[in-house]
Amino acid sequence: YLRENQIVKNHHQHPVMYQNVIVMRHSERLDNVEPLWISTATRPWDSPLTQPGRVLAFKTGQGIRKNLGFPIHRLFVSPFLRCVQTAAEIVIALSTVNDAGGSVKVSFENGLCQMLNRINIRRNIAPKDGNFSFGISQLEAMFPNGSVDNNYQMVYKELPKWEESVTQAKVRYQETITNLADKYPTENLLLVTHGEGTQVALSSFTKDVVEHKVKYCGYVQLRRPIFVNNHSFIGGKLNLQTHIGQNGVTYISSQDI
Repeated sequence: YLRENQIVKNHHQHPVMYQNVIVMRHSERLDNVEPLWISTATRPWDSPLTQPGRVLAFKTGQGIRKNLGFPIHRLFVSPFLRCVQTAAEIVIALSTVNDAGGSVKVSFENGLCQMLNRINIRRNIAPKDGNFSFGISQLEAMFPNGSVDNNYQMVYKELPKWEESVTQAKVRYQETITNLADKYPTENLLLVTHGEGTQVALSSFTKDVVEHKVKYCGYVQLRRPIFVNNHSFIGGKLNLQTHIGQNGVTYISSQDI
C-alpha cells in the first residue's frame, strides 16, 4: 500500500472511511496473585489468567461491543497463554452480536509477544535453552470453531531471540501495529498483547505522552483516515483517540507539565 507521505500530493482528497486499531493489555495473570504457582508450573514463564481475569476479559469485550460504535473485524493475539485466554473471552463476547454480520477472525502474531528479556521474565523462570515454544494448535482450540484464520501470514515469522533489548521490543511492537493496519486497511483491528506493547501504542503515535500506565484489559484506540488512489487503499497517520483515564489507561502529557 502507498504510505502516508504519498498522501500529501492528494491532500484535497476526502477519506472514504476510517480505520480503528485497538491495542489491549491482557487480563489479570495468575502468577501475580498466586506466586507459588510458579514452583510447580511446567511453563512458569507462561502464566494463565485468574478466574476473575477471565470475567474481566469477557466484560471488556462486552463493553467494546456496546460502546465503541464500530465492529471489530479481526483480532490478533500474542501466543502467550494469558493473552490467548483474554482474546478467547473477548471473541465470545464480540461474537454474540457483531454489527458486521459475522464472527471475528482470529490470528496469532509473534510480533505481539512479551518482551523476551530478564526485565520481564526472571532468568530462573525462563526456559534454559531460550526456546519459548507454543503449541499453536492447542491454543487455536480455545476459540470458537471457524474463528481462526489459518491463511494469515505473521508479520514476525519467529519469536524474538532471548534476550532482546527494550529498544528492539519497542521497534517490534510499533512495526507490528503499523504492518497489521496496512495489511487490512478496510477493517477494524483488535490486538491483544502485553503491557509494554500497549504502552508503545500509547506513546508511539502521539508526541505528547511522557509517562503512562495500563491496567489489566486496558486498551488504546488508534484511528486513521483511509483514502483511495488508483484503486488502492491508502492509510493516513494513526492518531491516538484515548483520553487520559479512559479505558484503563492513564498517562501524563507533556502539555500538562
